Amino acid sequence: MVQTIGVLIVEDDFRVAQINRKLIEEITGFHILAEMKTAEDTMAFLQQTEQLPELILLDVYIPDSPGLELFWRIRHDFPAIDIIFVTAAKETLTVEEALHGGVVDYLLKPVDFDRFHKTFTRYRARKILLSSKDEVNQEDLDRLLYGIDLSPSSTATSEGLPKGIDQLTLERIEEVLTSSSADGMNAIDVGQAAGVSRSTARRYLEYLVSADKAKAQLHYGDVGRPERTYLKI
Repeated sequence: MVQTIGVLIVEDDFRVAQINRKLIEEITGFHILAEMKTAEDTMAFLQQTEQLPELILLDVYIPDSPGLELFWRIRHDFPAIDIIFVTAAKETLTVEEALHGGVVDYLLKPVDFDRFHKTFTRYRARKILLSSKDEVNQEDLDRLLYGIDLSPSSTATSEGLPKGIDQLTLERIEEVLTSSSADGMNAIDVGQAAGVSRSTARRYLEYLVSADKAKAQLHYGDVGRPERTYLKI
């Protein structure tokens, strides 16, 4: 089983770095190792630390690193570390170079909250899958690369999902709901268990209700307004 994934944030704007830290800390399965502002500090940390990060959140615009220089230095010296760009750099040549370098994902600032969560939860799902098997099949690879099952037998189901519903996340939400108690779970608890935001969890739960794969009910507590909980059918 994959332990919590260590993340290094490389961002020269401390306000953006703090936002990224808070977003990551809300996602199950990750912890922050450090925050760096310069290429020099980043390389010094990587060379001296006893625990290398598995993932680096990297900005293109680092003061002492023109272009993608730092990216390629990390790639050369620490090829096992995965990299996700969070940057305002929109130039197609930059994006293409990053993709050629094997970047995990490329997120443009300002980053959408749900998009950020999806990137990290899919990354963790990939780590879990690769650590749990000696071999993968085509279906596994399709889920790793695209987040959906592209096999002929499942094409209709995958294509039939509405916009904003990802197959991999949907399955994770269903698994969480299946393991819930007889009282069901609310969107907050489902989101925490699945590693997604409350709004994302609610969107998927309501989809499951509309697809007759779950049912919603109102739970009345001692005080306050009734709470909407969900049960797997």
